[in-house]
Amino acid sequence: LTRVRGTRRNLYFDHSSALHRPRLVQSTPTHPSRSHAPVQPHSMKLQPDKFDVQSITGHGPGWISVGTGTRTEKIEGSVVLGARGERLDWPCRSFADLTAEHFAQLATLNAEIVIFGSGLRNRFPPPAWLKPLITQRIGLETMDTAAACRTYNVLASEGRHVVAALLLEAPAPLA
Repeated sequence: LTRVRGTRRNLYFDHSSALHRPRLVQSTPTHPSRSHAPVQPHSMKLQPDKFDVQSITGHGPGWISVGTGTRTEKIEGSVVLGARGERLDWPCRSFADLTAEHFAQLATLNAEIVIFGSGLRNRFPPPAWLKPLITQRIGLETMDTAAACRTYNVLASEGRHVVAALLLEAPAPLA
């Protein structure tokens, strides 16, 4: 319902008519001191999650578990995962091991967006390393690996072509 401005009466356009033509209706006040339009239920289009995509079912320091349907697998090394089934080893054990070639590899996957999990804490790669992604107009979001796992699952379940580049660092040993 849309209120008609400049009127003394409570007039509203009802946009829900069967022929999709707005019609003018008058509301009845709900309280003598207030004049409100009657509350109309709102509809919302919901789309089901895509459960047929590769998803991250668990994560911890130095590992993630990945599954499709009922099958899961534990991965203990840095990895690149894609919503369309891509799974590549990512040869780096720490943030210091990363180079521009690691990000050039991500650009070859032609994803809509790359989620970069930078390890146990949020760290940003040098901008020069991102040139291959920028050239192909591929977005990059940087966050710690735990947040990257959650974000990847949300975007993959929406049917987006997302790639997660996850740096899986083992926690520092306790002294």
